[in-house]
Amino acid sequence: MQIDWAAEHCEALREYLTKGISFSRVAAAINARFNTAYSRNAVIGRARRMGLGRPGESLQQQPEPPPTAKASSLHKARERHVPEFRRRWPAIERTETKIFRCVEIVPRHLSLVDLEPGDCRYPYGGDAEGEAITFCGHPRRAGSSYCAPHFYLTHGPGTISERSGGTVLLRLVRAA
Repeated sequence: MQIDWAAEHCEALREYLTKGISFSRVAAAINARFNTAYSRNAVIGRARRMGLGRPGESLQQQPEPPPTAKASSLHKARERHVPEFRRRWPAIERTETKIFRCVEIVPRHLSLVDLEPGDCRYPYGGDAEGEAITFCGHPRRAGSSYCAPHFYLTHGPGTISERSGGTVLLRLVRAA
């Protein structure tokens, strides 16, 4: 809330602060003298806006900013070395990705626009540039986007790492 201070209130504030009276006593004195309701915080804010310091300080006394420290020329860039325990990992050669497909299911190879709401959305194709992607299209498992065999192929028991190292429920072959 913005309260406009009358000129005589500002002069009284200046007078009381030069006498060294605390902000709370200044607020009480101004309120008693002019029948106002200024709080201690209102008096502090007005004094700051008028450029007045703390009680007992002269009007023009402003604390000097601390001197800025110059950068020391003693510090030089240190040479960096890699500790023995942080050696680089050996380069791993990139291998060709193997593509696996489920053998026990003969997909219907439906396009995306031909899929019905209850059809399996397991994708086939799209591996080569320009190759069309088709979908399984068999009736899907409840609560899944895939039919039961594809669901178990992608969401088998355990975590992903456990599934990759364990026995697969379906027989897989490398796609040619």
